[in-house]
Amino acid sequence: MCIHEGVLFHNVSELEKRERLPGLRLQRFPRTVRESLNAKARVKAAQSNGCEIRFVTESRYVNVTVSAVESGGFAHVFRGDLYHSSHPLTAGVLHTLHLETPERLAQVSQTVLHNRAYSPDVWRIHFDRVGAVFHEVDAFGCEVRPPESGPLPKLTLLAYGSSITQAAGATNHYNGYIQQAARRLEADALNLGLSGSCYCEREIADFIAGHGGWDAAFLELGVNMRGVFTPEQYEQRASYLLDRVIAENPGKPVFITTIYPNRATFFTNPGDPLAEHERRYNDILRNYAARTPYPDLHLIEGHEIMSDFTSLTTDLIHPSDYGHMLMGEQLAGHMRPAIERLRTMQQQAANQLESDMSQIQL
Repeated sequence: MCIHEGVLFHNVSELEKRERLPGLRLQRFPRTVRESLNAKARVKAAQSNGCEIRFVTESRYVNVTVSAVESGGFAHVFRGDLYHSSHPLTAGVLHTLHLETPERLAQVSQTVLHNRAYSPDVWRIHFDRVGAVFHEVDAFGCEVRPPESGPLPKLTLLAYGSSITQAAGATNHYNGYIQQAARRLEADALNLGLSGSCYCEREIADFIAGHGGWDAAFLELGVNMRGVFTPEQYEQRASYLLDRVIAENPGKPVFITTIYPNRATFFTNPGDPLAEHERRYNDILRNYAARTPYPDLHLIEGHEIMSDFTSLTTDLIHPSDYGHMLMGEQLAGHMRPAIERLRTMQQQAANQLESDMSQIQL
């Protein structure tokens, strides 16, 4: 999370200024992490999927100027959790989104517009898998300020995984299953998915372990590694990541899943190396969960999240919009007990702090 000129940038670790390019590029990973990854991951890590521009202003009208590099895509605008509009972005072109506060928001009881997540006062510009660049927010003389903690979710879910986690197959990133699950849990999402390149590098493990800005983590590990690493190499990499994340974040729930059903799961040749690696990878995760004493580690079987094989696209690995919706619903259901315990503990801590402050004032 970064703040610049009264704007909060969510799911952004670094606002990168390029010497010969205007604006600030929204980076999910710091440069030191991005440039330590495998070749494909360096490209995918520069995509701004799930990055958001967030701000509050009293101005009825506001212009937000953004652009995209490398490839085009979309920016999706919300007021709190309420969808507002979508805007195509052409690579290399500055786009000014002219936004207007809907009059109807003021015509209904404000209590129905609020949940435990976002206030409808918060403008949110959410990016698909593009290299998003921020240029300016113009509120025509009115103040632009970052949302305070009150209008935002109290809990944050960090997710790391493959292209599926990065929302491949969905018509837009906001429909991806991680975003869908977070919406159902009234939580924020930090999406660190890396399409085709989720290799569990030590630098990624150390980054996630030391991030500090999350309350629960969801790790989808293995599917990209089946054709690249032996089961022994996979075990070494996955175990290091899990060991680091657990050791550095005591008390935080960590969820892992076996590989989601895909074409290799049902190959007519069960001896195919891809299918064999998938089975052995899954057993490695099951064995890790069984022998690890950490009480907040939760293993979910992949078929319990992707429960309908026909919810895939025809590539037989990425979910369709329906598949992402179904997966988000299933994942949220598995996570909800732990998330609600966290929410209760958080509220109890806040109540205790308020009580202590009252005693001090007396």
